[in-house]
Amino acid sequence: MSDWNNVIIFSIIIAAIIISGFGLWAAVAMPGPDRWNKRFFRNYFIILFLGGISGLVDVTLAGDPSLSALLYISIAFLECMILSLPLLMMTVYLLHICGKDLRSNRLWRTVLGMWAVFLILLFAISFNAYSTFTAADSQYYRVPLYTFMLLALVAILALDFAGMIRYRKRLTHKEFLGLSIALLPMMAALIIQIFFDAYALLDISYVTAALVMYSFILSDQVERELRYLREIANQRASITVLRMRPHYIYNTLMSIYSLCNIDPQRARQVTMDFTNYLRKNFDAVASDSTIPFSAELEHTRAYLAVEQAQYEEQLVVEYDTPFTFFRLPPLTLQPLVENAVKHGMNPDEGPLHISISTRQTDSGAEITVKDDGPGFDPSDENKSHTTLTNIRQRLEMMSGGILHITSGKGGGTVVTVKIPKAGSVSEG
Repeated sequence: MSDWNNVIIFSIIIAAIIISGFGLWAAVAMPGPDRWNKRFFRNYFIILFLGGISGLVDVTLAGDPSLSALLYISIAFLECMILSLPLLMMTVYLLHICGKDLRSNRLWRTVLGMWAVFLILLFAISFNAYSTFTAADSQYYRVPLYTFMLLALVAILALDFAGMIRYRKRLTHKEFLGLSIALLPMMAALIIQIFFDAYALLDISYVTAALVMYSFILSDQVERELRYLREIANQRASITVLRMRPHYIYNTLMSIYSLCNIDPQRARQVTMDFTNYLRKNFDAVASDSTIPFSAELEHTRAYLAVEQAQYEEQLVVEYDTPFTFFRLPPLTLQPLVENAVKHGMNPDEGPLHISISTRQTDSGAEITVKDDGPGFDPSDENKSHTTLTNIRQRLEMMSGGILHITSGKGGGTVVTVKIPKAGSVSEG
């Protein structure tokens, strides 16, 4: 390797080996993909790594007069075989994510047929008339069959691309984009190889396209996992809403019944508050995105108005919410306040005071809910609390927010919700 051409080829193959090694590490070590995808990309990058190694051996031994022609041709044969396998694997991957059965799929059978043509031509060329290899020049001399052999591989990629178009509706946007980025550079490199010796280009295009495709697939799977977790959290919130405390509904209805004779005007108001509370509950169940804080505050006010109708002077609520121009997941503030009433209310120990405040911070928005109930045991924060766990999950997934619970200085509990600026968007 004395000339610049060989140095460039050698460098490209080394880069391909390094990239395929990185891809193999990512497929094995990085979390995210499911077991099938992890196994597929692990094997995929192993094959690409071996292809790079065989190319490196080919380039290193080229021109060695002590090397037998049969051994040199065998190395080249192995290199061609290895570089054909990723094309079959692309078909397998496409059909897998589209939910197709390989055994009965016409595309798979056609691809296997084209690969069989490739193998027949490869055998015929390699061990018959592929090249005249001499110690004098150590070069391959192409025969017409070589072009047809490469066209068989191009046909496999064209079939995969056609299948991808046909099954477009079964693919996500990132899956479609990832497969396109993988197939098109491979096809272009093979077409160039028909006219010029560019095996190094094949190596680098294969592994680069594979790594980009893996990045898209990994990103898509992570997004799916986040959507799944969000759906689970929303379902838990929905179940919490639909399983409202029976005694709360019973007590509210009995309070309205009693007020109908004593104070009809207030009975109508409590009925309106209770109706508003129920409507907001069911609106929250139907929502799968963040809502304006003002809507969540209205939901909380309706709930507390109903509770105050039952407890009267035993429940005192203060609002200090000058900053409302931000968004948050539904059922964030209201369940926190309900939790404070549920665990803090004890008529035998005097009124329960609850304060709700908001403020704008440099990092976003902050909500604080304080009560002077029995207090919060710090050791309880690590225990499983369905309501708080659900709120934490939805805050993190839907707005990047956090929830923190501490004991108040003079007793009681302080719950703080922090939402970053990404969630502090004007209601507009």
